[in-house]
Amino acid sequence: MAMNRETLAEMLAAGRSIESIARETGKAPSTVGYWVNKHGLVSQHAAKHATRGGIERDQLQGLVEEGLSIRQIADRCGVSPTTVRHWLRRHELRTQPARYSRRDAPKPEQLHRECERHGWGAFVRVGAVGHYRCARCNSEGVSERRRRLKEILVAEAGGCCVVCGFDAYLGALQFHHRDPSTKAFEVSGRGITRSLQRLRLEAAKCVLLCANCHAMAEAGMLDVPTQSHP
Repeated sequence: MAMNRETLAEMLAAGRSIESIARETGKAPSTVGYWVNKHGLVSQHAAKHATRGGIERDQLQGLVEEGLSIRQIADRCGVSPTTVRHWLRRHELRTQPARYSRRDAPKPEQLHRECERHGWGAFVRVGAVGHYRCARCNSEGVSERRRRLKEILVAEAGGCCVVCGFDAYLGALQFHHRDPSTKAFEVSGRGITRSLQRLRLEAAKCVLLCANCHAMAEAGMLDVPTQSHP
């Protein structure tokens, strides 16, 4: 989530360091440093390095995590690339174009960016084109799609256990294959990632059971109706 410019400016004007702001806001110093640079602000603590062309560690770390190259950092700070290299070594930091979001870098499977919902974290390549998406947002999206697809399949299968009529909780309803020899995949878990068309074809081979009845059926303790609806 973005940090408010006016709030940051007031804190910096009061002499607060980036580390101090980070502790109060519960954010990483690199995130605070990123927004300080993004808003064109400067920490008063950076002044002690100014006469030598120095760069404060938190400021430099924020620029590194923004995905900038050494030359881009030099342009942003108004210093030479040699100075940037010096302070990168001094602060034990490294630019990592293969990890961050530089446009001219090779496209890795994962890189580091800031998500509006989850803050700084891993972004993964998704889809055939290879766009990047927050890994946590992507995982939540997959889970939501699975839930929607299961809702459709359960509704089409009658909406309740064919044996006992249980329908109180979607997560406790399961698909049981009438003839195990025809099973192509399980209509649950990772199986739900398939297309709705394929899921419908597989669900047509099944009856809907609650978890309890399903366990009994698998143990041979229950005769399962051959029809989907009770």
